[in-house]
Amino acid sequence: MNLKSLKKVCIAFSGGVDSTYLLYIAYKQLGRANVLAVTVSSSMCPEREFKEALEFIKQHNIKHIIVNADEYNIKEFVENGKDRCYYCKKSIFSKIKEIAKQNGIDYVLDGSNKDDEGDYRPGMKALAELNILSPLKQEGLTKQQIRDFSKNEELPTWNKPSMACLASRIPYGKEITKEKLAKVEKAENFMADLGFKHIRVRYYEELAKIEVPSQNIDEVLKYKQEIVEQFNKFGFKSVALDLKGYRMGSMNEVL
Repeated sequence: MNLKSLKKVCIAFSGGVDSTYLLYIAYKQLGRANVLAVTVSSSMCPEREFKEALEFIKQHNIKHIIVNADEYNIKEFVENGKDRCYYCKKSIFSKIKEIAKQNGIDYVLDGSNKDDEGDYRPGMKALAELNILSPLKQEGLTKQQIRDFSKNEELPTWNKPSMACLASRIPYGKEITKEKLAKVEKAENFMADLGFKHIRVRYYEELAKIEVPSQNIDEVLKYKQEIVEQFNKFGFKSVALDLKGYRMGSMNEVL
């Protein structure tokens, strides 16, 4: 992947596997003066993820700007229709484009990859409308290939679990609030502290539904009592375990 023809770029950086690899390659090819990373501050992003992103920026001395998503001012986001992601991405990347413009940068890049084409992702439409470049996807790179390349570059994110926006834990049509996302984040952090790397906690008001890979289901049951007690403290009255196991975009199965 060669980014040298772009000369100067602004990269939407979340600290995940894809955007970290993209930022690293851009920094390596274009140099510090020609790369600006922009990270979104939002209740949609777990605090752990945000801190890890900032740590990577600090370690590599990359120019960086933090922008507030202001997602609760986006009516369509709060209402949580099936095109929620489109409106949210449109708002956030419009802000990032403005930041790029203010810094004399013509190109805004994001870390979408080839695998993203296989799921329902209305946000892709917003990226196309705003002329956001997705070099990893354009190169046909899959998530696994990006992990392999990241490992070769000794990036700490090479084996980091995939993390989707916390709003994806709320069923379509149900209002999104800070309080709901905070409960989900606490629950997922607790599961991560128990050692479960690939975890989703789906929010159904008083019911929390846990998704882990099928091979980890028996392990979850070993912590049944602790999980129920902690989830009750987080505000969930009931806890369910999805026997289908974790799968990407399970909330899209109703579409």
